Amino acid sequence: MFKIEPKNLTHHARHLRLDTLVRLRWLAVAGQSAAVIGVRFGLGFPLPFALCLLVIVASVWVNLLLRIQYPASHRLSDNVATALLAFDILQLAGLLYLTGGLENPFAMLFLAPVLISATALTPERTLGLGLLAVGCATFLVLAHRPLPWFPGQTFSLPFLYVTGIWTAILLGTAFTGIYAWRVAEEARQLSQALAATELVLAREQHLSQLDGLAAAAAHELGTPLATIALVTKELSHAMPKDGPVGEDLRLLQEQVERCRTILTKLTSMDEDDGGEFLETVTLSHLVEDIVEPQRAVGFDVKVITKGDGPEPMCRRNPGVVYGLSNILDNATDFAESQVTIEACWSPHEVFIEIRDDGPGYAPDILLRVGEPYVTTRSAAERSEDSEEGGGLGLGLFIAKTLVERSGAELTLTNAAPPASGAMARIVWPRQAFERGAAISPQGGSLEPLKD
Repeated sequence: MFKIEPKNLTHHARHLRLDTLVRLRWLAVAGQSAAVIGVRFGLGFPLPFALCLLVIVASVWVNLLLRIQYPASHRLSDNVATALLAFDILQLAGLLYLTGGLENPFAMLFLAPVLISATALTPERTLGLGLLAVGCATFLVLAHRPLPWFPGQTFSLPFLYVTGIWTAILLGTAFTGIYAWRVAEEARQLSQALAATELVLAREQHLSQLDGLAAAAAHELGTPLATIALVTKELSHAMPKDGPVGEDLRLLQEQVERCRTILTKLTSMDEDDGGEFLETVTLSHLVEDIVEPQRAVGFDVKVITKGDGPEPMCRRNPGVVYGLSNILDNATDFAESQVTIEACWSPHEVFIEIRDDGPGYAPDILLRVGEPYVTTRSAAERSEDSEEGGGLGLGLFIAKTLVERSGAELTLTNAAPPASGAMARIVWPRQAFERGAAISPQGGSLEPLKD
């Protein structure tokens, strides 16, 4: 069974690249410098210019130290990334303290470090950074230097209005943090699930290629084996028939003939029917391929095959076989006593329907079933299956991806009352099934062939 470790995948996927954070900080330094210089020399407003530059230079020094210490491709640990984003919040708070606190329109930049954290760090660390940003904003409501304004004039916003700005920062931090985390998490899960799908498919293709490798090995071994047989025959004529040497030669001849028989079987499997013996199957044989492992363990699987006209045939596709087997495994896991597979065809389409008599999909996940990391198993079941890579909600996603890449449409739903249980219906256009629903064991594109 293919082993998946989503926890490790997720952990490495979260690591933030140093180059990304450094480039964002250079952009912040440029913006802060332009704002301070523009206010001081462009507008002529008085402000603690030297102190503001000192706070900005602190960010410059941190960037330079990071560039010297690490290569651009270095990925930061969670602790270091959290510390650097916390520094950005404190640096911005220091600059706002010198330039009017929350009365400064740039106070909304408190959201930026929290947004970055939400896309790259864990929710717990994002929550901590969000609380730090809100704490700094609260401090700036109570203590700050005056907002730079025209010489001789004082500009001060009402406390109620400043409180509204604080509330906006609080709500903005919470909303953008949750939204960005959710979007980034879905993207990570989809990327990891697709990677798992590709690995599963590569494994199945590798297994199917063993048939061709066996036949090729048989052809290559034929010549040296014939030489061994010839030399053994000549030695048997030249050496005495009786004695230890004669017995060894007879044993060697027997083993040579045995090797010839094995190689003949391997080559005939590839050459019979024009090389299609291992590649082409009928719809009913395809169903039997996925049902046989379940029957071997004693599970009752009822198979129904019917159709209009000649039965369709396809080339054996490891991806489709694996996907259908995964769906069947899921049905047998939740079935009460029986699973039914109905394979039907018409002149225009081919479909396979897999039904079980279990409880069916829960209403809260029915609309999302087939998405990555959506599972109906309990936490205890997921914990037990995690060592095998199962119970993680990837099985149906992988099956759906592999089957739909063959040109089929997969629908997962519950049986209509009064029946119970889940139902998976896979429908191919007949032309796609016969021409593109499967690929040669030697590999190739999984996309259905097109006219």
